[in-house]
Amino acid sequence: MDIAKLQKLLTQLKNHSDWLGLRFYSKDMNRMAVRNENPENNFRRMSAGIMVEVLKDGAFANFGTCQMDLSSVQSAVNEAEAKAELYAKYKLFHFTEEQRPKAVGEYSSSVVKDWKTLSQGDLNQLLVETCKKIKVSDKIVSRRAEAEFTELQYLFVSSNGTELSQNLKFTGTFVEATAKEGVQTQTRTDSGFRGKMYQSGFENFNKDEYFKVADHVAKEALELIAAENCPEGKMDLVLSPDQMMLQIHESIGHPLELDRILGDERNYAGSSFVKLSDFGKMQYGSSLLNVTFDPTVKHQLASYGYDDSGLKAEKEFLIKNGQLVKGLGGLESQARSGVEGVANFRAKSWNRAPIDRMANLNIEPGESTVDEIIGAVKKGIYMESNRSWSIDDYRNKFQFGCEYGRLIENGKLTKIVKNPNYRGVSSSFWKSLTMVGNQDSFKAFGTPYCGKGEPNQSIWVGHASPVCMFNDVEVFGG
Repeated sequence: MDIAKLQKLLTQLKNHSDWLGLRFYSKDMNRMAVRNENPENNFRRMSAGIMVEVLKDGAFANFGTCQMDLSSVQSAVNEAEAKAELYAKYKLFHFTEEQRPKAVGEYSSSVVKDWKTLSQGDLNQLLVETCKKIKVSDKIVSRRAEAEFTELQYLFVSSNGTELSQNLKFTGTFVEATAKEGVQTQTRTDSGFRGKMYQSGFENFNKDEYFKVADHVAKEALELIAAENCPEGKMDLVLSPDQMMLQIHESIGHPLELDRILGDERNYAGSSFVKLSDFGKMQYGSSLLNVTFDPTVKHQLASYGYDDSGLKAEKEFLIKNGQLVKGLGGLESQARSGVEGVANFRAKSWNRAPIDRMANLNIEPGESTVDEIIGAVKKGIYMESNRSWSIDDYRNKFQFGCEYGRLIENGKLTKIVKNPNYRGVSSSFWKSLTMVGNQDSFKAFGTPYCGKGEPNQSIWVGHASPVCMFNDVEVFGG
């Protein structure tokens, strides 16, 4: 499918709507996984279709089809219009074309080396060799290596002149080592479960670096089974960027989604402790907290040129100097709530309607070096790589577990501890942020597993952060 064919299809359709849009999505996902030197799965999943959207009598309605001939798409238009007529009778808000602005543009991922130029056999062999590198001891009882490559094409045309074409390519790697001695079992990964996902080509997949990572996670898994359990008590907490990814996602990202605050997600994934009246007034965190929504970062996982309403993606501050200034809401939610939002109206596929989603949600770097942060801690703990998470329906009270911990005593990193966990309350946790790392500790990660909506949509999001320190946090062992 190309933009000219989709535009031609649009002109051939008969409709009685105030506005009509066609969104074409195609997805080509490949994943290879090897466990203990044996291929575990090796699959390619392809999907393509068109989502028809209409605006009629102030109500939007959608209907998707994977049959892209004129007759099938016309049937989808008819179904969408019938739904819109029904919705209009009970609508809570009267939408207009302002929520679907005219947009013309293109966006493509920056790719140097396309994964399709590589042999599947060579890739599988590389994963097998990686598993062998993990086997540094007989105590390593499980070894896993994965690679994932995805290509997404997105086209959008509408009756008010929108013509958008976007092509996104993603790569991801994952390494995991599990060590066992007696009754003790510990698992160490490279930056958490599939945290190393980026918008790029195979240039992001370096063989020598992959082998170094394999050796590193294996040795740390062995260190963890011999380590003492994490102590319990209130202390300073220093979090690495790969754990900050989860902290940002759960206790900033989800609470700031405007559709969640409006109640759309309450039945499925809960609400938020944030109220519409808090925007522009709430002190969300300490003055060191600066959070941006930024789909313009070239290689971060959730970068794009336009969202699914046609709104141009730009860098925006959600929290500035600790104060809450904007929400994570597209044009529909902005109109309904009266709160300023961002270009984050997105769908995962042709068979899902767009909703408010995170994209690249980042904490801006501060001025402290890692050595300065560690040196400022008299009694505390440093944690890396998320292992478990739990947070309440209002995205406020949370409890998170990490894979790897090290005590900090009198300004120095000391012994390794296993099963490090911490708990807190979002509304007060971010106010305890006392030091933020500089650009040297700033790292980006991503995940394809942000789930939301009914029916569910798992979509890709990116998070970047420097090392951060929090005061007086409740820490405990597993």
